[in-house]
Amino acid sequence: MVQVKSAYWQNVVDEAQKHPAVPGLDKIPFFSMAPMEAVTDSVFRRVVAHAGGPDVYFTEFTNARSITHPKAKFTAQARLHVAKGEKMPVAQIWGNRGIDFETASQDLKEHGYQAIDINMGCPSGTIIKNGGGCDMIRHFDDAATVIASAKTSGLPISVKTRLGFNELDTFETWIPFLLKQDIPLLTIHVRSRKEMSKVPAHYEYIDRLVQLRDELAPHTLLQINGDVKDRTAGLELVRQHPGVDGVMIGRGIFENPFAFEETPKEHTLEETLSLLRMQLDLYDKFNADYGPLNFKKLRRFFKIYVRHFNYASDLRIALMDTKNTTQARELLDKFDQQWAAQKAADTIAITQDR
Repeated sequence: MVQVKSAYWQNVVDEAQKHPAVPGLDKIPFFSMAPMEAVTDSVFRRVVAHAGGPDVYFTEFTNARSITHPKAKFTAQARLHVAKGEKMPVAQIWGNRGIDFETASQDLKEHGYQAIDINMGCPSGTIIKNGGGCDMIRHFDDAATVIASAKTSGLPISVKTRLGFNELDTFETWIPFLLKQDIPLLTIHVRSRKEMSKVPAHYEYIDRLVQLRDELAPHTLLQINGDVKDRTAGLELVRQHPGVDGVMIGRGIFENPFAFEETPKEHTLEETLSLLRMQLDLYDKFNADYGPLNFKKLRRFFKIYVRHFNYASDLRIALMDTKNTTQARELLDKFDQQWAAQKAADTIAITQDR
């Protein structure tokens, strides 16, 4: 088992071993939920935790400069908010100026964050034009500078990136460069920026990535991201590629809010819709503290919970027409009544057939 140069990440590895043993695996990988813009805020993290969450959470990626900027820090505070009782996430930040990472990392430390991750993999054109995300792959010097600057806080600094910007074989120079920066964790989305998510993840490169890590930085944890839908799929990925320490799930959570549960099982419609109601309640509280929020952004979550049952499409379309949480709750209550009546009718029909 990898011995990590970070007490925080070593604890993550050790805690993962408390999960049930898995045939074919000498060690249990840790699982994390990918940082996703306008998705992985405090509200959604708590919903996922209720459904059976991962070992590690990440915040939405936040511009390092905005964290201490007098005109932007309130918005940044909302993105970095951690609710009482919530498992402390890793703060993910982006940018390209060393001074911004130095001040931001110190501020994050003062606010109780225990680890920081630097986004060097976001493919957004806007982020790249501002020198962040995947643009780091084209500017090794800037990447080294922001890593070193963030380290001045004394917190463990990790990196999330991709194989390359335009060409996949860029990873043969880019990944070794990152591994030499003395970081405790390197997360790799196994696609290039050019590919976005339009092609299957390149699992064929994982063994080479493990080899590079073992040769250049054996104390660095390697986490893989890309096309992993749930915990079962992640465990199988690690079984096929020994040496991978962690698995990050992103879009899979949009297909299954229970993606991280240890023992997969069928969930009732009531269980799934209760998660939606929970998110509505938490959203209202968050909106009161940091609003006004754009309700349209909340509607993107409806498809997570409203799928794979009769009339799901009708309910989802109706929910997308709501303007606020009150209307959404009223619609769900009406659906509950109609669903109960339908089940009763089915029961009567079954009885009569006998």
